[in-house]
Amino acid sequence: PWFYRERCDHRARYRQDSMSAAAETGATFDVAVIGLGPVGCLGAILFAEAGLTVVAVEKEPEVYALPRAVNLDGEIIRALQPAGLADAIHRLMQPLRDGERAGFANSKRQWLFGGNSRSIGSNGWPPANMFDQPELEQHLRAQVLSHPNVTTYIGYQVNEFTSAQDQISFSAEGTDGDLMLAARYLVACDGANSPTRKALNIGLRDLGYDRDWLVIDVEMLKPHDLPNEVLQICDPDRIHTYVATKDPYRRWEFQLNPGESAELMLEHNTIHRLLETWTPRDSYKIRRAAVYQFHAAVADEWRHDRVFIAGDAAHQTPPFLGQGMNTGMRDVINLAWKLPLVLNDECAGNLLDTYQAERKDHAHDLVSWAVDMGHLMEHIAAAEAAERRGEKPPPAQQKSKKSGYGQGRELPPIRSGVVLSEQVSDDGATGYLLPQPLIRDTGGKQCRFDELLGPHFALLTMGPAVVNKASAAVLNALRVKAIDVSTLELVQGKFPELLTAGEALLLRPDKIVFGHTDDKTSIDMLCSKLASAIAVK
Repeated sequence: PWFYRERCDHRARYRQDSMSAAAETGATFDVAVIGLGPVGCLGAILFAEAGLTVVAVEKEPEVYALPRAVNLDGEIIRALQPAGLADAIHRLMQPLRDGERAGFANSKRQWLFGGNSRSIGSNGWPPANMFDQPELEQHLRAQVLSHPNVTTYIGYQVNEFTSAQDQISFSAEGTDGDLMLAARYLVACDGANSPTRKALNIGLRDLGYDRDWLVIDVEMLKPHDLPNEVLQICDPDRIHTYVATKDPYRRWEFQLNPGESAELMLEHNTIHRLLETWTPRDSYKIRRAAVYQFHAAVADEWRHDRVFIAGDAAHQTPPFLGQGMNTGMRDVINLAWKLPLVLNDECAGNLLDTYQAERKDHAHDLVSWAVDMGHLMEHIAAAEAAERRGEKPPPAQQKSKKSGYGQGRELPPIRSGVVLSEQVSDDGATGYLLPQPLIRDTGGKQCRFDELLGPHFALLTMGPAVVNKASAAVLNALRVKAIDVSTLELVQGKFPELLTAGEALLLRPDKIVFGHTDDKTSIDMLCSKLASAIAVK
């Protein structure tokens, strides 16, 4: 299959000197990453940290200078701990501000319901973190460019690729000439209009939300009294969103009403009129104003032979939950522990089939929740409009009742793939990320729990673990770290109730609980089922 051909005018080209010779001599990389936005950068970093050789190709010579995503989940910062980057990334985040919360409001901006922000969440980091994307993306790209296991080609456009029995070959075109590269696997993080997805004729399933919105990002120039909140304002006259992003920036999103055009909404007078009820015209300068169609879709296929799609190439979501970029980052986190097991010949290649099984359903859940939030905003606005007219409000859609901030929904679990699916429930441990408490070990050292877990599988018990020879062989082959948590002191946070009640938990390298013991499942059964699930050789 062919990508579209487009002559790049870019003048920048960067390569790692330590790895460039490998490309020039025709060596095959372990993984190719196409696209170095935040998702592609994270993928390249995690693959390289796992010891894989990575080649990354990005068509844009510079990081995009305007804001897009604004929220980073604590679990993503947690995923960067093994690479030693979590603290640096956390320093780029907006510290918690007085009154910080997220929720729904009526047309008068009166609070209806929602949730308060927290300084520390279950992952050991703040659960929601505001950032400026150009700053974050520049930092991540710098890590990619400097990593000894990564070769980067910036200012190059991938043109075509062919898949063979044991590798994938592709060409890339830049102003310095053409490249021919090869890798065992390719991960395409090339955006919502992904040429890779289109070349493979992978369809998108539309989840039923297409609305045009005006997005305005500003830099505040003067002291102001704008709230430190994320507000979904359910105004019958115009549904809109206000986001207190990283200081000194703020964002507004305004849904277009019937009959309004993008050209009208982008006029300066329109923009200033929309903002003047929030803040004086001379208090800010506009960084970006654009009209987008908020869209909800999930790709039909996430793996095609040796090619994987990730990020916006695989899923698109309305921004109401702040989960677009985070969901894409979970995609590459998922691949980052599976690819090394297959490339190092520890597990069979069909382990990689679980990527789609796990990520597609998880992303579908989150995109659907965001759609529910959009419908909920419309319902609340319609109810207020009916109240103005003295009419009975319309009935609420059943699926929208638990949507949104403070409505009892956490991130969904992994329900299939490398997980004991029969144990997965909405309030259990299996399929969910293990909480990361702050602990003190027997030597008196205080640390985040993942520092003890390490980068591989882990077996957590309340007391010494006793296993048979077959289980011991599995634990040894997978470098499973056994930890008796009864020897640890909890300083902050908590462990799952199942663990404190005496059951054992078996963790994946991404810290998701594979399964736990119960009256039907012993530790030996857990080990046997894990070996089968990941196709241990």
